[in-house]
Amino acid sequence: MASQAAQIPSLGQSASAAPAAPLNAEASKPKSCCVCKEEKAKRDECMLFSKAADPQKDCLSTIDQYKSCMLGFGFKI
Repeated sequence: MASQAAQIPSLGQSASAAPAAPLNAEASKPKSCCVCKEEKAKRDECMLFSKAADPQKDCLSTIDQYKSCMLGFGFKI
């Protein structure tokens, strides 16, 4: 009768033998406050200091630049 020895993992095997977990897309995605800072500053300056009756229309190009920048990082605004 052959004895069956139980396999006990050694300390050196446990961490390196386990496959690495895939990175979560959300974990690697930067925070919205940390991207497109220059575009946001231009948009805010235009909106705050616009002399037009409708600043949103007057600053449409800077708003669109900011939106496209944010979309590039995966943020839909």
